[in-house]
Amino acid sequence: FFFFFFFYVFISSGINAEYGGANLAICQWGFDDEANHLCLQNELPAVRWVGGPEIELIAIATGGRIVPRFSELTSDKLGHAGKVREIEFGTTKDRMLVIEDCKNTRAVTLFLRGSNTMIVQEAKRSIWDAMCVIRNLVRDNRIVYGGGSNEISCAIAVSEAADKIPSIEQYAMRAFADALESVPMALAENSGFAPFATLAEVKSRQIKENNPRLGIDCMDSGENDMKVQHVIETLIGKKQQIMLATQLVRMILKIDDVRSPGDEE
Repeated sequence: FFFFFFFYVFISSGINAEYGGANLAICQWGFDDEANHLCLQNELPAVRWVGGPEIELIAIATGGRIVPRFSELTSDKLGHAGKVREIEFGTTKDRMLVIEDCKNTRAVTLFLRGSNTMIVQEAKRSIWDAMCVIRNLVRDNRIVYGGGSNEISCAIAVSEAADKIPSIEQYAMRAFADALESVPMALAENSGFAPFATLAEVKSRQIKENNPRLGIDCMDSGENDMKVQHVIETLIGKKQQIMLATQLVRMILKIDDVRSPGDEE
């Protein structure tokens, strides 16, 4: 199949089905009955309504160019695909147009179905999170071990550095170390463990064994080494989290007065 895409139809005299070699038209804004009649008269199949993001993705997948009018259509702007078919699925017989064997084989469409809207939206968010992880690994393939192990090791390093600071800044550094420990404490609490006791145990083991991979055993498997459990996080994502949290705290500390809604003017 050879495609051409257009934002809107501009027809003055007629359509030639062989013009540019196209045998399927896909339109974003739709076309009137006259255009529909001309497409039928020239045996040119057409898709009347396609959303803006969808038509851009189709153009990328098929290697086509989006053109605003027929007069600008040339053979080098056509997209290519092996098969275009319509399928029905579900008990409601919903219809979907499937374009297969596209020119850009790296383009992939994920079709999600669920019993209700909430489950479908959860699946979409999960896939989006997974894609963001892959994107981060493409940008920077360095990783850190999860389970709160990296936060605990960073807190230990910051505390040791604070001991070497003679000025009052050491208190800010100790507060930063305490803030880092809030992540493994939250993991322990959400896993049903005693947060303070669990954190103290893992922290002491990290110092004693000199193993920064020890974290919270959320699955209660008896193994605290996150390398053994294959719990990892992207370094770029972890750095971004800590940087954003630090910037937020700095912004709050700049506020020298707080007013409640009930305060009198």
